[in-house]
Amino acid sequence: MNVSYVRGGFIAFAVAASLTVAGCAADDEPKASPKPTATTRPSQQSTPAQSEQSAEEPKEPLVVAKGQDGFELAIGSAERDAGGFLTVKGTLKNTADKGRAVPDAVRGNETEVLKHGTSLGGATLVDGLAKKRYYVLRDTDGRPLATSGLSIMPAGKSVDVFMQFPAPPASTTEVSFQLPTFEPATLKLS
Repeated sequence: MNVSYVRGGFIAFAVAASLTVAGCAADDEPKASPKPTATTRPSQQSTPAQSEQSAEEPKEPLVVAKGQDGFELAIGSAERDAGGFLTVKGTLKNTADKGRAVPDAVRGNETEVLKHGTSLGGATLVDGLAKKRYYVLRDTDGRPLATSGLSIMPAGKSVDVFMQFPAPPASTTEVSFQLPTFEPATLKLS
């Protein structure tokens, strides 16, 4: 009795499986063969234009800080997050006519940060009204939460960078961004 029950269940399973496979094959075929219609084509054409428009918006930097030896830091965003952090993102570019080493001074002079190589760990934010200075955050090993591993940059090349700070209070809408060897820059916070 158990054998016939199992055999009957197996047959029912095999039939159900074959119908499912046949159903999948039938579903797959129409998806592969339809040609775009006039209604789907305009939306596909507008998607690249929207993507280009979105991609162009971040290209406008909030501020560009000039550094020594032809380096420029174009800051694209300075945003608070729900965790109480402020992340500054931008692009570091070598505008000189020859390759240059990123100055070691940009990592600052704190002993823990110096151990981890060239980074943007020396960056600070200054809230002039509250008379407070915010340093780049560090992990438990003393590594700065900033772009690291910076070395020689060829002429005209750029690299995306970031630095993470404790967020100033919501009432602070503007800070001075300072990075050793770069001119100070005023940042509006979002």
